[in-house]
Amino acid sequence: MFKRVLTIAGSDSGGGAGIQADLKAFENMGVYGMSVITAVTAQNTQRVLDVYQLPAEFVGKQLDAVIKDIGVDAVKIGMLGNAEVVKIVASKINYYKLENVVLDPVMVATSGDPLLAADAIEVIKDYLMPCARIVTPNRQEASILSGMALSGLESLKKAGQIIYDLGPAGVLIKGGDFEETTVTDLYYDGNDFYQFKAEKIWTSHTHGTGCTLSSVIAACLAQGMTELDATKIAREYVYKKIILAQNNPLGHGSAPISLPSK
Repeated sequence: MFKRVLTIAGSDSGGGAGIQADLKAFENMGVYGMSVITAVTAQNTQRVLDVYQLPAEFVGKQLDAVIKDIGVDAVKIGMLGNAEVVKIVASKINYYKLENVVLDPVMVATSGDPLLAADAIEVIKDYLMPCARIVTPNRQEASILSGMALSGLESLKKAGQIIYDLGPAGVLIKGGDFEETTVTDLYYDGNDFYQFKAEKIWTSHTHGTGCTLSSVIAACLAQGMTELDATKIAREYVYKKIILAQNNPLGHGSAPISLPSK
């Protein structure tokens, strides 16, 4: 039987991130993908033109419908938008005792447009962090969650410890935003730090990298892999997709990486 993986996120009308990117990643990883939509965006490769936030109550109804009937082996959480949605998602995860939760704390789009209300940040810390098996912030998100500026490996380690103390079982801080020739992602499990390194690809075509990475990790966890193996596979997957996006750019902005494999 296929493993069942649920994405709770926003819809990207351009197909490069959010629900659309998650479902493509699930399909490629051989798991059955399901979706709970938190918001609908008018979005392309250049910018987010508008966001329509779905009512928290309706988000909860979607969760009930999927979980009660089909069941869930892993969850990827992306864009939530506001504090009310954060609370309803956390309450359903706790009520149904969902495991293998991968939290991608989406706060800002690749284009720079905000995707999370300011008052929802503390709610994520209080309600969702303790539900997560892995949380996957980028540099900017890790800075916000930890309350400190990040400028190198030692600051990443300190931020990882601070975020870990918020409740997740593991923290993966993505280092792709640093201006370096090597990309270093840092994983912290509460005891040890693990570094994942790769040569940096200098490109603007990175739309959907965070969504895709967390989705592949969730798919791997659903299939019984360890956190470190899941992270390794997800990074390799995203790396190949970034190369593919360079060679096959779509749109006039940051091209999506969620392209069909050749």
